[in-house]
Amino acid sequence: MRKLGLLNWLREQQQEWKALLDQIDPARMDQPGVAGHWSMKDIVAHLTGWNHHLAARLQAAQRSEPEPPPPWSGHAQTQDEINAWIYESNRGRSAREVLDESDQVFQQLVAVIESLPDEVPIDTVRVESGREFYLVWIGGERFLAGEFFDHFHDDHEADIRAWLARGENP
Repeated sequence: MRKLGLLNWLREQQQEWKALLDQIDPARMDQPGVAGHWSMKDIVAHLTGWNHHLAARLQAAQRSEPEPPPPWSGHAQTQDEINAWIYESNRGRSAREVLDESDQVFQQLVAVIESLPDEVPIDTVRVESGREFYLVWIGGERFLAGEFFDHFHDDHEADIRAWLARGENP
């Protein structure tokens, strides 16, 4: 895959993500129970937290700088601890703030990828399920460019669609 193909894929995924979000009544964004006790707002914040770190890492690699420290506390080391930190950091924010930040972080990610050379190496990895993952190589390090969408599809999409199908009211 070339850079333009990756950018097109990211934009298509973003359109599909936005279409899914458009199905959710704003009053339901804070409703718990989408995935365990998490609300849709919590899932968006969770995905955005990881995507924000990816964008920062890509920017640093592009500038040949060391990897920036993650935004989460130094005490958060495991995925569960990091996810708990992201949850607690966003718990008091409005759904609108979380959604706006998600859009901004996506635009940052796209801007970083747009600024890469056209010949940047991008590997396509196919897994048993038939899904494809895209790895961008910068300075000998690889980055999962679609981490937000890959994680959404693999770990959260089924829960969200089941929650939507239940149609529970807040």
